[in-house]
Amino acid sequence: MWSFFRNKKSKDELDSTKMLSLQKYSKESEIEKISNKLKEVLSQTPKEIIFLCVGSDRSTGDSLGPLVGTMIKGKNIPFPVYGTLEEPVHALNIKNVLKEIHKKYGEAFIFGIDASLGDEGQIGYIFIREGPFIPGNAVNKVLPSVGNYHMKAIVNYLDPFSPVQSLNSTRLYTVTILAEIITEIITRVAFDVREPIK
Repeated sequence: MWSFFRNKKSKDELDSTKMLSLQKYSKESEIEKISNKLKEVLSQTPKEIIFLCVGSDRSTGDSLGPLVGTMIKGKNIPFPVYGTLEEPVHALNIKNVLKEIHKKYGEAFIFGIDASLGDEGQIGYIFIREGPFIPGNAVNKVLPSVGNYHMKAIVNYLDPFSPVQSLNSTRLYTVTILAEIITEIITRVAFDVREPIK
């Protein structure tokens, strides 16, 4: 887990081409916007694209990544997917998984997916961002930064005194809806992007 909103940016300051929210009525147009951004990102890399879905199925708030991994794997997207409910990628195995990816695919393009904590009014936001993310940061775990690009969804508010409680008190409904939207975004573009390198 990682809180993207370290700089205390307001909702209005965030780039609308990289954000969508469950709270907006224009969900379809927002999904289309972020789908187009993802297609642009994936189309520009000549490297093998890997989807790395980080999180644990033992915590409701942290289960977003494994849920998305399971859903997109079920859609048979033409790219490798790491991190599912059956085989989650989490704090205890992420270093080994990254080694496995680099051994098998070399310098791959890793697209990370993870849950995030933010302000109460930001619950339901999904954003896509260039660069790596740091899994476990909100709960003070020291893990390697991951990915070339990433997508995160704010599943609950961040209680600075008890971030683990924020994760464990997250509604499964919120996580499931966000996972379904992210899966829809990825599925829309995955089959339009170039064939993966063998």
